[in-house]
Amino acid sequence: MPKLLILSREPDEYKKLIRQADLPDLEIVAEFAECDVVLGEPRIIREHLPQLPNVKWIQSMYAGVEALTDPTLRRDYVLTNARGVFGELMSEYVFGYMLAHEKKIFERFKAQQAKKWDRFESGLLRGKTLGLLGVGSIGAHLAGTAKHFGMTVWGYSRGSERSTHVDRYFHPPPQPSPGGRGGIIEFANGLDYLVVVLPRTKDTDKIVDANLLDALPPHAILLNVGRGNAVDESALVEALEHGKIAGAVLDVTEKEPLPKDHPFWVTPNLLLTFHTSAMSYPEDITKLFVENYRLYIEGKPLKYRVDFERGY
Repeated sequence: MPKLLILSREPDEYKKLIRQADLPDLEIVAEFAECDVVLGEPRIIREHLPQLPNVKWIQSMYAGVEALTDPTLRRDYVLTNARGVFGELMSEYVFGYMLAHEKKIFERFKAQQAKKWDRFESGLLRGKTLGLLGVGSIGAHLAGTAKHFGMTVWGYSRGSERSTHVDRYFHPPPQPSPGGRGGIIEFANGLDYLVVVLPRTKDTDKIVDANLLDALPPHAILLNVGRGNAVDESALVEALEHGKIAGAVLDVTEKEPLPKDHPFWVTPNLLLTFHTSAMSYPEDITKLFVENYRLYIEGKPLKYRVDFERGY
């Protein structure tokens, strides 16, 4: 009989939802040594890995699992992460800020505060080009949403071209680029919006550097909903202070919480949203766990298995 340990700041809510699912043969336990299945938050799980001698499968409540893919940690179990549940939430966030920019919501609020009747023209998402730096499940959902607004979508990915909503794909070298597909600088050249949706790996570290920021058009907006390591923060400060791009919305930063003396607090045309773009809601994560648990007891491959070497 599989024994489940829940490692979360909301354990009672997860226990209630899992019990409601009435899963066959599953026992929820409190003892670390007893369990062979863990559902939890990666940082909490990492603290207790040495106390989990019998664990066979860990289901992360988050998409990001870098806390568990550190090469110094054990890897003698199957790790799955949360995918397929954040696309809708990310779309609300990303398009909320893109629409706020186009419809000049912040500017109109300032005009109201100043008692100024200012009828400056709004922009449109229709006809604009959205660039997705990373086209996994979240990026694919964003691409689909963009089509509702009549946008062109470009995608930069390691190799995948699964999303049919992406109009043009770009790939890193040394992969050949047939059919006019180019590298990251060519990708950046034609964008109105660049959305970073990348995991934290050595390959994504500071991928948004000074060269990429210089390649963006001056009216472009950067949004990062992936991981903070993807952006060269000094280069972004310089780009915004000198008007090389029009603005940035950062849900993630290299250090979290952001230090009080960090320049981002006072960088012009930069908005911070403190890692709130897509929360892990227990009902969504439980649904994913239930689906994977049924595969687990049938001895079938689990969905969203993490490659420890790649980090996602």
